[in-house]
Amino acid sequence: MEYVTDTLTNLWHQTAFTNLYWGNYVMIAVALVFLYLAIKKGYEPLLLIPIAFGMLLVNMYPDIMATSEETSNGVAGLFRYFFTLDEWSILPSLIFLGVGALTDFGPLIANPKSFLLGAAAQIGIFGAYLMAIVLNFNPKAAAAISIIGGADGPTSLFLCSKLGQTEFMGPIAVAAYSYMSLVPIIQPPIMKLFTTEKERKIKMEQLRPVTKLEKILFPIIVTIVVVLLLPSTAPLIGMLMLGNLFKECGVVNQLAETASNALMYIVVILLGTSVGASTSATAFLQVTTLKIVALGLIAFALGTTAGVFFGKLMCIATKGKVNPLIGSAGVSAVPMAARVSQKVGAEADPTNFLLMHAMGPNVAGVIGTAVAAGVFMAIFNV
Repeated sequence: MEYVTDTLTNLWHQTAFTNLYWGNYVMIAVALVFLYLAIKKGYEPLLLIPIAFGMLLVNMYPDIMATSEETSNGVAGLFRYFFTLDEWSILPSLIFLGVGALTDFGPLIANPKSFLLGAAAQIGIFGAYLMAIVLNFNPKAAAAISIIGGADGPTSLFLCSKLGQTEFMGPIAVAAYSYMSLVPIIQPPIMKLFTTEKERKIKMEQLRPVTKLEKILFPIIVTIVVVLLLPSTAPLIGMLMLGNLFKECGVVNQLAETASNALMYIVVILLGTSVGASTSATAFLQVTTLKIVALGLIAFALGTTAGVFFGKLMCIATKGKVNPLIGSAGVSAVPMAARVSQKVGAEADPTNFLLMHAMGPNVAGVIGTAVAAGVFMAIFNV
């Protein structure tokens, strides 16, 4: 009988229940909410499902994220190896390669003024940077946190690593990717608050056709200009434009297909699960983390607001030819932000089609956020 009792006791102590505290259950509940939003609501499931599942696993089995020094056999946990690729900036750069291979820069080429809307939306980044300084974050940490406002997870991870702020990488990454996924919830109230129904009903003229030559030259010219001005952006801008050149040149279809499908999905799995696994309760449920999440939301809201207001200015300057809603797409959550612009516009007038117009600021925002990261690296001489 004693043998049976000891065996059952040992088995009980091997379960996760004996090692969890209330914080783990809170994070498990958050993971389940994220899974619900991804599966039931369709909010960026390719990102949110691996992030939520990584969050779920690490809060039941923390050793899956343990370093080699924290384990008795000197072997790190599975997700620690994935996370190391984040810290080395490998996965963010590969994500940009895939994004480039999926992106059509045609709307931006057809309407270069979209660059201004993409740039305006980056105001949220610099506003959040100043607020983070006020909240006593060191300047490099403030810069790493503020880039969340661009709603660009890979750039957030890249800058965090380059500035040596890996201690904040988990909260920053989760905040960035969560806000990317929750764009359909966060942006519409802001867009409706700062626009009138009349403005939301504005129909824009059809974009001009873009030639194949223009699409081939665009990634080459952007790479030359941006990297000459900000060499530190080469890993992001270079990979983004290389992927796009694969897509547009028409002679390496196999590379474009691989970058935009198989490679992209593999990297998303590795990056998403490792980001989610960085949210153990002990690491995540802290005042500093809550500040980061709040600052990220403020930065994102400021970026959306700045984009909408600049869209209103363009509407006035063009005498009503620009729908201000497309300015909100200047954050770089591609293509979700552009879809939200389309959705809000269609709610005001079902015959209004803003998607292609919104894609211009949207892809400009991707470039703009990478440039903002390059500016911070230049400021800190990285």
